Amino acid sequence: MDRRPARLFTDLLVWQKAHHFVISVYRRSETFPKNEIYGLTSQLRRAAVSIPANIAEGFGKKSIKDKMRYLNISQGSLEECRYYLILAKDLGYCDTNMEMAVLEEVSKLLNASRNSLSNRL
Repeated sequence: MDRRPARLFTDLLVWQKAHHFVISVYRRSETFPKNEIYGLTSQLRRAAVSIPANIAEGFGKKSIKDKMRYLNISQGSLEECRYYLILAKDLGYCDTNMEMAVLEEVSKLLNASRNSLSNRL
């Protein structure tokens, strides 16, 4: 397989999967109760958007340590989303199995990206 270096953050598989996760979260959270618009809906969406946003921001950084820092922030936001999805499921708002599966895939890709950068240090 021909693996050329990414020219744009949108070339990164981890960003693509994280962006897909955000779209899924926005669609799924549309069904949450209206009284959650400033609560769980807002928190989940904010944390979800933070994942690919920090991947993108880190991509633009020059140093490996800076790049890793932003990937770590993305991982933190990912774990925050994991909790919000557990909460949404436990409150009976929706079935979150699909989102959890995508989240797990993004987590693995983030770990692989961090490990790759760490090996370059």
